Amino acid sequence: MYKPFAGLAALAAIGFSAPASAQTELQWWHAMAGELGQKLEKIATDFNNSQKDFKVVPVYKGTYPEVMTGAIAAFRAKQPPHIIQVFEVGTATMMAARGAVYPVYELMKDAAEPFDPKAYLPAVVGYYTDTQGNMLSFPFNSSTPVLYYNKDLFKKAGLDPNSPPKTWPEVGAAAAKLQAAGVPCGFTSEWPSWINIENLSAWHNVPIATQANGFGGFNTELKINGPVQVKHLAQLAEWQKTKLFDYGGRVNSAEPKFNASECGMILASSATRLTIITNLKSEVGIAMMPYWPDVKGTPQNSIIGGATLWVLKGQKAEDYKGVAKFFSYLSKPEVQAWWHQQTGYLPITQAAYELSRQQGFYDKNPGTDVSIKQMTLNPPTDNSKGLRLGSFVQIRNIIEEEMESALQGNKSAQEALDSAVTRGNDLLRQFERANM
Repeated sequence: MYKPFAGLAALAAIGFSAPASAQTELQWWHAMAGELGQKLEKIATDFNNSQKDFKVVPVYKGTYPEVMTGAIAAFRAKQPPHIIQVFEVGTATMMAARGAVYPVYELMKDAAEPFDPKAYLPAVVGYYTDTQGNMLSFPFNSSTPVLYYNKDLFKKAGLDPNSPPKTWPEVGAAAAKLQAAGVPCGFTSEWPSWINIENLSAWHNVPIATQANGFGGFNTELKINGPVQVKHLAQLAEWQKTKLFDYGGRVNSAEPKFNASECGMILASSATRLTIITNLKSEVGIAMMPYWPDVKGTPQNSIIGGATLWVLKGQKAEDYKGVAKFFSYLSKPEVQAWWHQQTGYLPITQAAYELSRQQGFYDKNPGTDVSIKQMTLNPPTDNSKGLRLGSFVQIRNIIEEEMESALQGNKSAQEALDSAVTRGNDLLRQFERANM
């Protein structure tokens, strides 16, 4: 079986020369296009202007999966970038790349740069640490799903624009009123598996997989075919028949339905806020994810998405001093607060959150603190601190393929999720054999 990271430990012993210049260039591969890409570019430019020794060069490499694919190709060609943006479901794969990754806690220590993991939000830190609590990658753009709703369409439908639905039955009722008022679709959702399986499970405190969702080690099995997940998918499939729910596709392809006022509500990443306020011609409201009220103890807390920055070995020691300085710059409260306020991503440090609050950002922009409230609603449990499963990029594709079968009426919700578990477990076993 092909192991994308096999033999990468050798990279650590290889030096790469850079052309002589006043500044040492640091390659940063990322997956942010459009408005988000412009904000990312500004951060790099501001860092470059803040000192004279290093120049961070952002390079857009496509979607998150495409960035991962490109990184693997770069590893094989022995031309890795310094920094790579990896989405949260790639964490287990990166952790398995022993010898290829320069752990952030070691990087910062070696470069003598101040670094206190306790300064970061616990819900973010826990996702990217090893069993000893060491941070392996640098938190950058962490998000969580929220419910956006079109306040103008709510008024048109006779709904209170200041009282969004809190439960799934309330979502269905609001969707019906929106349709009755002439809105084609009640609600839609981006990132189908992340929102409607992974976060749904955490929000209702039911497991995504055994072994604490993979945090406890290998030998994990998926548990996404339980009563809560099956009930939810079955209801989406039923609503799909009349477009109370209208499936918009994978990743973020459902966004245009909401931005064009075709749908009155959308479940989307907190980081979608920038795109929505840029494109929607109506006032938008932000609310917590809905929950099924008959599930005991609900809601629990949501889990993060987004990505972190991983550092790859194989560069000169001097280069890593620049990477560490860049991470120190990214950690500054004013930088993190600006990024959070501009994009909708979580403020990754407590200081950035407090600064945003002191600046009056949440008062002036109601709903922008919903993501933080969701993440900190209750102390995380083994079911709600995230997931760490090998090959989950491929497993997520399987889950969404099976979800689509149910939404199209080709399978029952139970059959679809049972199949996703079986197929996903096969990939988990393959990952274990390749990395144990």
